[in-house]
Amino acid sequence: MKLEVCVADPQSLAAAIEGGAERIELCSALELGGLTPLPGLIALAATSGVETFALVRPRSGDFVFDSHDLDAMLRDIAAVRQSGLAGVVLGANHPDGTLDQATLARLLDEADGLGTTLHRAIDLVPDFAEATEAAIELGFDRVLTSGGAPTVLDGLGQLALVHATARGRIQVMAGSGLRPDNVLELLAAVPVDEVHSSCAGEPMPSAEGAVRLGFAAKTRRHTDAAVVRAFRDRLAGWGASRQ
Repeated sequence: MKLEVCVADPQSLAAAIEGGAERIELCSALELGGLTPLPGLIALAATSGVETFALVRPRSGDFVFDSHDLDAMLRDIAAVRQSGLAGVVLGANHPDGTLDQATLARLLDEADGLGTTLHRAIDLVPDFAEATEAAIELGFDRVLTSGGAPTVLDGLGQLALVHATARGRIQVMAGSGLRPDNVLELLAAVPVDEVHSSCAGEPMPSAEGAVRLGFAAKTRRHTDAAVVRAFRDRLAGWGASRQ
């Protein structure tokens, strides 16, 4: 059972490594759902020794991308490859929520040789079984999903459908709202292959001046090494109980 920790700043990257994250999803602007990480953060992660996948998402909003977005994403994938990171996290939809398989095929062709995760663009689809089959046919290594709900514990029905459809042909990673104190509830319901969390600690206050001028929210989230360790302990105990 692998724990992937999502981080968006240098401090969170250091905390994830200290806590024992087995994979890192690297991004920026978690408050916007995550965007492509900045070059400096990519360079830091490349020296960490921890398997790291970079999110490739050029803007906030939906995952309906035009030719300008696609051009930027292809260039981002090339930069990730050059940096030496292990993989990329991708997703694209049509306006009706179905996966944009043509765009995804272009992105995957550029990512050939890198690890690949289909991100929560799948949570917008009208048919999870069909989308899972599409992800397998496209050649993704894994899919990250909450089962189409704001938190994965609210989406267990669709998550179970994804897991049953996958049948070991693609890794299923559950994420959104997972913490050390509820991850075993998830695994008891759907024994997914991997779990995903930001492993956030208590929110940190922002400087008053930055808040007053609109540069920052009153607080910001960050990964806590102790939360990562607690996650790892829960997962290790669950694995031992199944042997």
